[in-house]
Amino acid sequence: MNVHRRNKKRLSLINDGQLSIIPLGCGGAFSKVLYQNNFLVVKGDRHVMIDCGTRAPQALHERGVKVTDIQTWLITHSHADHIGGLEEVMLMGRYFAGKKPDILITEEYQSTLWNRSLSGANAFNEIKDGGELGFDDYWNPIRPEPLPDFSRDTREFRVGELSLKIVRTRHYPQQATGWADAAYSVGVILDDRVLFTGDTLFDVDFLTTYDDQFRFESVFHDVQFFTGGVHAGIDELATLPAAMKSKILLMHYGDTWKAQQKRVRDDGFGGFVRQGLTYDFI
Repeated sequence: MNVHRRNKKRLSLINDGQLSIIPLGCGGAFSKVLYQNNFLVVKGDRHVMIDCGTRAPQALHERGVKVTDIQTWLITHSHADHIGGLEEVMLMGRYFAGKKPDILITEEYQSTLWNRSLSGANAFNEIKDGGELGFDDYWNPIRPEPLPDFSRDTREFRVGELSLKIVRTRHYPQQATGWADAAYSVGVILDDRVLFTGDTLFDVDFLTTYDDQFRFESVFHDVQFFTGGVHAGIDELATLPAAMKSKILLMHYGDTWKAQQKRVRDDGFGGFVRQGLTYDFI
């Protein structure tokens, strides 16, 4: 992995063909200085934006990119720090750019995302054929291929040469006993090389089962600095084997992260993900 900071003000949506992961934010839901945990993935002439929280349009703007420049989106789950910017994407696409972006989404989650989160503000923006607008008026949905040979629901999207496997995670409610009885939430495996956990409770089975199969080079894992709630706590993650911790890059953290730097080093983690950097996998 090569980590660097690009000097160009405008974020490029193409590269030389390597897998590039660019955090436009790395903070938790209530961070005031780290934006939110929304990532751009680039490979060759294709790109995918993972999540679109309330701060994502601002983060893109500061890197010289409009939300309508993003062609493909993938949403991991329906909390506001992951979907709060989608209305701007939808309205700008339909009423300013005049085009629909692609969205990588299962049929089941599309229904949940539209009916429980997006339709209230967007179904009635105009009358079409005597009725209200639907999800397909704003988006071009792309469905994944199911992958049956896994211990939990796993599906794959292909965007050009980029592979994105989505894996169900146990994020919320806190009382869920496993991924199957939890609300929809997914992690993403990028090119069979990098695991992006999305939001998840501490889940040893998730990490070890998929790492045994893919031997990840890096794991971008969400963290909180206390135990409880709906994210993995740093004390819980510290119990993982040293080999796993060494490739974990912590993300989705709070504004007090600097006070945890020594602890993160001493515990053998790979470090904190930092917004503004580019993580290249050659």
